[in-house]
Amino acid sequence: MATINKEFEGVLRKHMIRLPEAVLKAPGIRIFGRLIRSAVFSTDVAIIRNTNADAVIAVYPFTPLPVITAAVMTAADKPVFCGVGGGITRGDRVIDLALDAEFRGAIGVVVNAPTSNEVILKLSQKIDIPVLVTVVKPDEDFGGRLSAGASILNVSGASKTPEIVKRIKDMYPDAPVIATGGPNDETILQTIEAGADAITYTPPSSAEIFKNIMNGYRQV
Repeated sequence: MATINKEFEGVLRKHMIRLPEAVLKAPGIRIFGRLIRSAVFSTDVAIIRNTNADAVIAVYPFTPLPVITAAVMTAADKPVFCGVGGGITRGDRVIDLALDAEFRGAIGVVVNAPTSNEVILKLSQKIDIPVLVTVVKPDEDFGGRLSAGASILNVSGASKTPEIVKRIKDMYPDAPVIATGGPNDETILQTIEAGADAITYTPPSSAEIFKNIMNGYRQV
């Protein structure tokens, strides 16, 4: 029987950011029929177009702007979760940004940890895409977030991430959780074993990748 090659890489696209294989062990979260096991944390459109992640989490440390959302959505070849504030940007502006993101085709929106339950409730009533609420501490009121309308808890607790994920799952086993998995298979597996349904991966920057490429050119 002939062997079938189930993966096509092409020639030019072999040089891309591949997520650690451990992300495939995540059970995934199905959103509008699409199974999401991994999301790349980036707004760099070149990286977004050159990674094998299932989705993009486009969150950045500035006031969200529709023009940035538009740029990411135009460049992306995969579903995008758009950051809409909740920290520096608050109140009705968060809701307006979320509605804009939905109209532009985002698969979900992400709000920061300081976002009030009141805003989360208004968001869940206003838009028809998932609301990802960021969790950064083990002692947060997970139940309050979920009751307010959080669709998915987005855990970003650095070294405490597995602990936070386990605590959520112990209390609310059916709550969908996406969590930062760290840099390698070992840390990602720890997060999945704690109960994470999907993994967020922070890729190396374009500058770091370019540095390695340039070092190789200099040795030729």
